[in-house]
Amino acid sequence: MKLSVAVLFGGKSTEHEISVISAIQAMENMDPEKYEIHPVYITKANVPYTGAALRDIQNYRDIPALLKKAVPVTFVSEGTRTWMERASGKRFGAKRLAAVDVAFPIVHGTNMEDGTLQGFLRFQNLPVVGCDVLSSAVGMDKYVMKQFLAKEGFPVLPGVRLRSGDYADPDAAARKAEEAVGYPMIVKPVNLGSSIGISKARDRDGLLASLDTAFSFADTVLIERAIQTLQEVNCSVLGDEDGAEASVLEEPFASDDILSYKDKYIQGSGGKTKGSSEGMASLKRRIPAEISESEADTIRSLAVGAFRSLGCSGVVRIDFMIDRADGKNDIYINEINTIPGSLAFYLWEPAGLPYRKLLDRLIELALKRDRKQASLTYSFDTNVFALGSGFGGSKGAKGAKN
Repeated sequence: MKLSVAVLFGGKSTEHEISVISAIQAMENMDPEKYEIHPVYITKANVPYTGAALRDIQNYRDIPALLKKAVPVTFVSEGTRTWMERASGKRFGAKRLAAVDVAFPIVHGTNMEDGTLQGFLRFQNLPVVGCDVLSSAVGMDKYVMKQFLAKEGFPVLPGVRLRSGDYADPDAAARKAEEAVGYPMIVKPVNLGSSIGISKARDRDGLLASLDTAFSFADTVLIERAIQTLQEVNCSVLGDEDGAEASVLEEPFASDDILSYKDKYIQGSGGKTKGSSEGMASLKRRIPAEISESEADTIRSLAVGAFRSLGCSGVVRIDFMIDRADGKNDIYINEINTIPGSLAFYLWEPAGLPYRKLLDRLIELALKRDRKQASLTYSFDTNVFALGSGFGGSKGAKGAKN
């Protein structure tokens, strides 16, 4: 009997389109002999739809037309089963569309990858592929993540956080950044990915322009020292709390100072939408990364350690920076992607793990975690309301006397 898998993608996020690409790649590579695949496209207004037309990337050229071929849906938990149902009732057919065994969110960015969707799916009693609510939320907030990792002893660059209220006085905010970090500096929205809203500032005017850009995407901004002689290296990690392993390493190449959205998703894609040559897989990169064996071992060890410290599950990609200035060769964790673009398959295939097998492993890990959670006690067998008086009136339980 096939496993029923709901693949969720899109959503109210600046990385909406990249999520669509990643999800369609994954669905194209899932084993149809093992899985009954239900595409669930979430619009930018956060309305979920399902339908066969959602699996063809070409249809996304005209979203309104595509949605006319799809059905708005909702998820309903009933006993031990979770169902995908028509949101519009029985007017156009049966209300109940399919039972769902596991949810596979392939989403990126704020409102989607940050634990919001994961919490909703767990509330519906669905096993969820990938990181849980807490690790998703911590991983999405670059400042919180780095504060946590620093406390755990992992190497991260010091930085300063500015909130939108701080920017009511732009000059004061700029002075705070200058005193804490100094030029040149990197300014980034604290909870976005795909290099959206990130820029480098070399002076006060540049800093104010960078802050304007970053605050247009988020209400909290992280500012860090810009490494002048930088080598970027990325590593994927696969597993859970019981065991995790690191992938081969990649060295991405930027066309400018910063690895941009264009570098990651547009250049080199050739307009293709299927197979192993688009999405994050189209980024210009060197695999394996051109670093020493000792550095590679250090990065793999740090990646697995950070994965386990953050309580991650499934597959992630952790991005590192190496400061090559003056022969220092200092290694820093830059950020973690709890749902990496293209699910980082291009880092596992060179290690002998085909994309189809990677997807199998991710689903297996989700079901394993669900079995563990099912063995826990979530209720306490007592009836407080049967204890008698003391709960009446406007004071409620707090008004009861000992």
